[in-house]
Amino acid sequence: MIKLVVSDLDGTFLNNQGLFDMDLFIKVQADMERKGVTFVACTGKQCERVEKLFGEHGKGIWILGDSAARVKKDGHVVKEFSIERDLALQAIDRIQNFAPDMTLIICASEAAYVHSSIPDDMYQVVKGSYEHVIKTDSFENIDSRFIKITVFDKEGRSTALRKHVEHTLGGQIYIVDSEARWLDITALHTHKGETVKKLQEMLGVTYEETMAFGDGENDVELMAIAKYSFAVSNACENTKKAASFITKSNEENGVLLTIQKILDLY
Repeated sequence: MIKLVVSDLDGTFLNNQGLFDMDLFIKVQADMERKGVTFVACTGKQCERVEKLFGEHGKGIWILGDSAARVKKDGHVVKEFSIERDLALQAIDRIQNFAPDMTLIICASEAAYVHSSIPDDMYQVVKGSYEHVIKTDSFENIDSRFIKITVFDKEGRSTALRKHVEHTLGGQIYIVDSEARWLDITALHTHKGETVKKLQEMLGVTYEETMAFGDGENDVELMAIAKYSFAVSNACENTKKAASFITKSNEENGVLLTIQKILDLY
């Protein structure tokens, strides 16, 4: 019996416009509630952005936001995993030395920080994933714990950047280029798979009782924590290889339709 359903959002649960079928979700979520199944949104998005996305229908949903470095439920922060400040500043320095034109997003508990010089078009890209954004003249002025560092690069150099940062900080942080334009840095061993494991322990749910959905490189570990692991058909090859099953794409309601079919079996 499935007790926990975990889904990535961008490229998996959300379509290419960043939206989802709300009517179908309401129907499926009601069925999950009746059958004692917990839904988890596991995403690189800021928790507060996810709360806005689901609105009033987000009650009871667990949110593993900021690449699973923050955990929230019903408006309350349950857990945060921060990067040691010195390591975070070293990583920021390495990124800026590699390519100063990349867009840096420094995620803290209360907001995501971007540099004051950020172009308007890049600021709108950031606002697509982060509800609370603050501009700063220097990231060293952030008087808060560093939760995650995200880089958006419209030139698609994230793999080269990852290798550049790993050269000095490899083994001290978790770093993943989820796709060509996005790179995430969190504390060592802080990723979707590890945080979901902690949630499973908290809720008393087993690997055999878990279903997971993903599409990107940062979802590979997520596939390993669920017996019923699904890659959407538009997923990258590594996630497809790590998954037990392939389902319909994010443009075809693959996640919700698969959940619906599995719940109908019970």
